[in-house]
Amino acid sequence: MQKLRYMESWQRNLLLLWIGCLVTSASYSMVIPFLPLFLLQIGVHHHTELWSGMLYSAAFFAGALSAPFWGTLADRYGRKPMIVRAGISLAVLYVLMSFVQNPYELLVLRVLMGLLSGYIPGAIALVGTSTPEHKVGYSLAMISTASSTGGILGPLLGGAIARIFNNRIAFASAGIMVLLSTLLVIFWVHETSFTPAKDKQSTFQSVGLAMRNRPLVLVMLLTVLTSFSIMTIEPVLPLYIVQIGGSVKNASLLAGIVFSLTGIASVVFAPRWGRWSEKTGFLKILWIGLLGGALGNLAQIPFHNIWGFSVVRFIYGAFFCAVYPALNGLVVKSTAVDFRGRAFSLNQTANQVGTMLGPLVGGALAGAYSVHSVFWVTGLLLLLTTLIGYILRHQFTVKNLPSTQSLENMPLSE
Repeated sequence: MQKLRYMESWQRNLLLLWIGCLVTSASYSMVIPFLPLFLLQIGVHHHTELWSGMLYSAAFFAGALSAPFWGTLADRYGRKPMIVRAGISLAVLYVLMSFVQNPYELLVLRVLMGLLSGYIPGAIALVGTSTPEHKVGYSLAMISTASSTGGILGPLLGGAIARIFNNRIAFASAGIMVLLSTLLVIFWVHETSFTPAKDKQSTFQSVGLAMRNRPLVLVMLLTVLTSFSIMTIEPVLPLYIVQIGGSVKNASLLAGIVFSLTGIASVVFAPRWGRWSEKTGFLKILWIGLLGGALGNLAQIPFHNIWGFSVVRFIYGAFFCAVYPALNGLVVKSTAVDFRGRAFSLNQTANQVGTMLGPLVGGALAGAYSVHSVFWVTGLLLLLTTLIGYILRHQFTVKNLPSTQSLENMPLSE
């Protein structure tokens, strides 16, 4: 901890939140991707795909409703309190999940998780707000790398715990990990540059201000489409791995290894995308990431063995890891400092809307047709998102950054 004293405030926060996001992401990815397999273990053998989609979507629906409210509080009272609130809530909910006996109890806890979560979005908002402008791309990419690193460790750890013990122990372990990452923020993260928003708009008024900001609206549109596209495949991916990889007994460990490949790719390539975005712009990096993600999903269709499928997943991760840091960077470039807490939360709502609808569509498609049909839909939707972003690129007129006050006087047609 001695070295932390000699760092600048933004560097110290970046390092500590990098560790916190890594641990929180690992706790999430060690249990949530295995929900379809956990359903089988608690006796859900009918309509498993549909239940899986509902469990994913329930949390995202709740999160979409609550995120603007937490964003308004973040601009008034600070991003750090929101991170602490979310961390403590998640720690309790993960532990409670280890005791569920039926899918209905699991569904209730997932709804509460959506309503109360926000550790990583809060960390993104704090870093994006307190980091010098010329370091925003790199810093956001590093936070993305932390999430990806957690995405590597989480599935491997969760799969191993499920194999040695069971999924219930994995849930309890996730709760302890989130608690540790929250203590890190409580004691060592300092939001020194925070200035409370002078305006006291309600959540609805904040949404109205956001709708007057064309670049921000476009970012939210692209976020919805991106999240919807990739989440069509997520709930059924573990079940597909069982089909091409072997027995249900080893499914958790095998799925953990495959999930980790995209995380490994992100750790390697995300910092490079971040540095390139500072030179070429976030929008160009976004197009490359979306196009690579689209082609990567389509390329997974011909492979019916676990090894070829795994290689393509790694290549897909190398490109797609550029997308969300670029979207977050565009939020920073499109908003004034006193509105960024609300802007990040509204963009999180857009993300939650997409992640809510995607699993429902993916689960229904897989149940009615096949998993391969979901790969087709995911790839084509990402291609469509890339095209929309390119067509509307001229909407990103961020040279004259709109302030909260100027937006208040701007008509909705602007």
